[in-house]
Amino acid sequence: MTRSFRFAVIAALTACTLASTGCAVVKPWERDLLARRDMSFEPDGLEAKREAHIYWSKEATMPGGSGGGGGCGCN
Repeated sequence: MTRSFRFAVIAALTACTLASTGCAVVKPWERDLLARRDMSFEPDGLEAKREAHIYWSKEATMPGGSGGGGGCGCN
């Protein structure tokens, strides 16, 4: 592999990596739109808590945490 070919491959990979990122600059006046309740990952908090409780009960784990459990289904 020649040196120029290696440089071209690295440049192409770098360009693809930079092109695939989803970063965007959010203006301060646009932040209120992103802060709306329907723009959140979990628009219904009660439903999210219910699903987390069901997941916790079935899997004996805390979502995103380090809850203990033996996996016997008794908790």
